[in-house]
Amino acid sequence: MIEVEVHQQLRAFLREQGKPYWSHHLTMARLVARALRLGRSALMQTDALSRYHGRYRLSYLVPVLMWQGPVVLVATEAVQQRLLMVEIPQLRTCIQTSKSIRTGDRVPSADFQGLLLTTPEAWLSDRLYRQGRFPEAIPTIFDGVDDLEAWAFAQLTTHIQPADWDELMLACPSHTEAIRDARVQLTRSIFQRPANPYECCLLELFEQKVLTALFQDLQLQDLNVQDLQLQDLQLQDSQLQDPQLQDLQRSATTAEAQPLPTVWERFGRAFQLDNQLLWADISRRQGQFTLHSGPVTVSAALAPLWSQQAVILVGGALDVDAEAIVYRQRLGLDDLTCLKFTPDRQDELIQLYLPERLPMPNTPEFQWALIREMHSLLRVSSGMQGLTVLLVDDVPLKAQVGSVLASEFGSRVQVERTCLDDNGVLVAGWEFWRQHQSVLPAPHLLAIATLPIPSLENPLVAGRVAYYKKLRQDWFRLYLLPEALLELQRAIAPVRDHQGIVALLDSRVVHRNYGQQVLNALHPVARLNYLDPSLFSQRDYSVLD
Repeated sequence: MIEVEVHQQLRAFLREQGKPYWSHHLTMARLVARALRLGRSALMQTDALSRYHGRYRLSYLVPVLMWQGPVVLVATEAVQQRLLMVEIPQLRTCIQTSKSIRTGDRVPSADFQGLLLTTPEAWLSDRLYRQGRFPEAIPTIFDGVDDLEAWAFAQLTTHIQPADWDELMLACPSHTEAIRDARVQLTRSIFQRPANPYECCLLELFEQKVLTALFQDLQLQDLNVQDLQLQDLQLQDSQLQDPQLQDLQRSATTAEAQPLPTVWERFGRAFQLDNQLLWADISRRQGQFTLHSGPVTVSAALAPLWSQQAVILVGGALDVDAEAIVYRQRLGLDDLTCLKFTPDRQDELIQLYLPERLPMPNTPEFQWALIREMHSLLRVSSGMQGLTVLLVDDVPLKAQVGSVLASEFGSRVQVERTCLDDNGVLVAGWEFWRQHQSVLPAPHLLAIATLPIPSLENPLVAGRVAYYKKLRQDWFRLYLLPEALLELQRAIAPVRDHQGIVALLDSRVVHRNYGQQVLNALHPVARLNYLDPSLFSQRDYSVLD
């Protein structure tokens, strides 16, 4: 069977390389080979560090290269380049295979039997909008499904840019006044909203009614114009035989119809669907706004896609539960094999400093308690070379903490900068860290002010929470907490690389009933509730978890 052959080939390759590789390579490779042979879908959770390095990729590449039939591999362009330039050439020196490897946004031909690398955008757009570029029944592997929900949301979201209004007026000149009036009403209403850090707002009922009236006006006027033109045509050519009149009627309908521009047609269809998030991004300096319409959840749109072929979904930290119940519910995944690989305690253990007597983050005392803790951490770790990172998502608090720390520790403290000293201190928000952690040095100390629970002050978060409340579902455990745990595990992945220190300064982990789920997501850890100076000099990882 292919499982045996894959096991033997991969083991021989690993031995030949003589490097310390991921400990679950052989197990995952056999499971991928089994999924290909049986045509059964599977969901595999590696761990955050493996996802960060992508070191699990050999485990699916070997069975894919040895499989006799076609395979589609869905991955970002950065991952594709890594596979094509590094992993696949290395494997081909050891594994004899003539499998064709192509990249593109469609299967090259009906008889293609090779490996096709494509982007998530290309595959999802094809499946969601039935474009027919990827035939059904071809086994498909998704690499990095931590971002699958975001990819699908992006594909299902339609946008109306400021320039699209001008395009609509040019395409529908008889509706210019109605279009201009709608734009003026929306501008006046949206810009009366108070500013917020997210520079966006949900559309209120009045604004939705303005859009509804605009689309109704466009559709009704087009129909009325066509009806009048057909009536005139019938009167003028009443002497013609019926077949000739029918031909003229058909040509008139085709000639006089004024279809909306594609972006407006898509927005109009999405706008009328149930359970849509409707919001506007606001650029106050330019006096412009961009409209968006996207689904509150993507599960309904994705659910029909998974039965069209066997899929193997590979990600890092998807769910605390091995069966990934919440993750599968949010992605519309039904019956499939689920497996979660445990992190290597010897290589991925981190020291977790979790003080128990700090004020709650929503109290006035928290700000100065956070600054005192950071003072203590920086003083204790002063003899240790390396980057220190403090994650603070509250914008005013982030600036104030950076200012106070810079007054004592000087220019080594920077707020959201990538040009840092060797012994620098970076104060940043979660989004900045997510975007730049791959190019910054791995920190020896990562301090987290508060858990990355999405803020209800963000209009998009508030809109999703309102949807869960409407369905009487547990919006915290189904939406906010999974988002926070995914972000948290991604953030600390670089620290695991050299068994660094994480200081979690959010006392909700100690006092709230979901705190144990947070600790489970951080496993493996050695937990301390006091600052031990020996952590920053000699390392002793024999302490109990």
